[in-house]
Amino acid sequence: VQLQASGGGSVQPGGSLRLSCAASGSIFSVIDMSWYRQAPGKRRELVAHITSSGNTDYADFVKGRFTITRDNAKKQWYLQMNSLQVEDTAVFYCNAVILNRGLEEYEYWGQGTLVTVSS
Repeated sequence: VQLQASGGGSVQPGGSLRLSCAASGSIFSVIDMSWYRQAPGKRRELVAHITSSGNTDYADFVKGRFTITRDNAKKQWYLQMNSLQVEDTAVFYCNAVILNRGLEEYEYWGQGTLVTVSS
């Protein structure tokens, strides 16, 4: 199983980006999907999470600005980021709890995609 994150880049404050993560491999179902971020010199932190039933949860610092969605059929999930701030600069990682075809549950991480917000 692999997770492939994409969509990072450089934007000015107030701008928007949309991150995507695609899961591939021997997958029976993707249970939980999340986005984390790690800013330079800081610990990795949860940004947003979405369950298999579509329930979402956000870190306080992104509420009202970021939206996580998922496409179960495509085994993909997304993070729409609006009103980006300089403080949002970080490497963003996608994360998922996946049930493989052997019906074993594991947690996986994508490779990270850099988001830079600067003027």
